[in-house]
Amino acid sequence: MTDRAEDTESSAKTALATRVRSIEGTLIDVSHRIHANPELCFEEVKASRWLCQELSDLGMELELGVGGLPTAFVATYGTGPVTVGICAEYDALPGVGHACGHNIIAASALGAGVALKGLADDIGATVKVIGTPAEEGGGGKILLMDAGVFDDIDLAMMVHPGPTEQVQLACLAVSHFKVSFEGKAAHASGFPHEGINALDAHTISQVAIGLLRQQLPTTTRIHGIVRRGGTAANIIPDFCQAEYFVRTPTLEELGQIEPRVVRCFQAGALASGASYSMDYLGPNYSEFREDPVFQDLYRRNAEGLGRSFPDVVSTPMSTDMANISKVIPSIHPMISLDCLPIVNHQAEFADVAISPAGDRAVIDGAIALAWTAYDLCVNPDARSQLMPRL
Repeated sequence: MTDRAEDTESSAKTALATRVRSIEGTLIDVSHRIHANPELCFEEVKASRWLCQELSDLGMELELGVGGLPTAFVATYGTGPVTVGICAEYDALPGVGHACGHNIIAASALGAGVALKGLADDIGATVKVIGTPAEEGGGGKILLMDAGVFDDIDLAMMVHPGPTEQVQLACLAVSHFKVSFEGKAAHASGFPHEGINALDAHTISQVAIGLLRQQLPTTTRIHGIVRRGGTAANIIPDFCQAEYFVRTPTLEELGQIEPRVVRCFQAGALASGASYSMDYLGPNYSEFREDPVFQDLYRRNAEGLGRSFPDVVSTPMSTDMANISKVIPSIHPMISLDCLPIVNHQAEFADVAISPAGDRAVIDGAIALAWTAYDLCVNPDARSQLMPRL
């Protein structure tokens, strides 16, 4: 790179960072408002409205209810040949609110999008902030992709808070489903022989799954909860409902292992005399197709903000952003809140998500994403090294 090119890059990145910091108060306010009003998947009415209002006020063109999802949106600026999609998540978890920090994801996406808007015409970019509901099991991004919302996106990105810095979240494929058992109620003492215990059907299934684990790869995860399991201790439960996740390293393995788990539920129904049914809670999430060039650019930009990446084994989770990566060059880095032993999906993590560390993650995340998008927009050679769009 020539000295003149380096000066241009430095000047542009300074302008992007300055733009983010000029609206720092707005970004943190949005993060805290979303945090204080947690909404579950597909119900993110307030969060979506607040983000749309800010994006509109800051000069981006809005399309609401995209892909047939009322709380999804696309905010667009520019007409350049490279279309950058910045994904905002804003759904919360039941009971623990924003214990995955989606308020930070939403605010950082807002900041990155608005910053890039200021340079979009100069760097040949079309900037799109994509509001993606229902990451926590509903598969909002997958539904939007199926509806064509990502068809014109060349680069997809987002940043997710976590306890440590990671250049890329390690992702497992996952299916999520609801299992219902139906039995027959009866007096548990006087006439137990007249009942069919739906809760016992689940218990048998759970034991079968526990035994199955001995014959499964150590990379497999099976976990679930009972939503309904009876109404009173002296009534044989005539209905039981549970929710389960099955996770494997790839969708291919998921297709092999999930039927074995399903047979455990069939066994519970058969042994107890109950009937059972299964309903999927959303589309299956895939493994992540990693993009080393894209990841390296993000890492260098985050390091430029003073962040460091420890040499640790990435903890596998799951995200619908992985499905996007299978089609479009994508990144999903984790930005540190420096909070170990507190981790995602704990109530304490929700507290950290509005701490000074959480607020810093909003600003640094926005700048790092904007800088990474800039690098790829102005450097066609770097773009040519990305994973091909499928």
